Amino acid sequence: MSRGVAALGVTLLLAVSALLAYLNGAERVTLHLGFTTLYRVPLIYLVFASALLGMLVMLVAGIHTDLKVRRYLRERLAEEAREEKSRVVDRYQQDLFPQEDR
Repeated sequence: MSRGVAALGVTLLLAVSALLAYLNGAERVTLHLGFTTLYRVPLIYLVFASALLGMLVMLVAGIHTDLKVRRYLRERLAEEAREEKSRVVDRYQQDLFPQEDR
């Protein structure tokens, strides 16, 4: 079910993108970047470039967060391992059901 919903969502997104490109293909805008101004930039290129740049920023932010979580989990695992080693281990433990030699 979820694969069908995901496929439908991707298809809908592509259809809306294609419709936007078709309807605004001839639109030109002026882009002020602060240090320079670009004239007669096609609107559809600007929209797609903005979307790609936004995805790139989210990827970088996600990687940073993922690395923080992984570092925390690694430290926690190392701490738990130290606690396990510090516990007293009964050296005289025996299996209740020893394996039979065959």
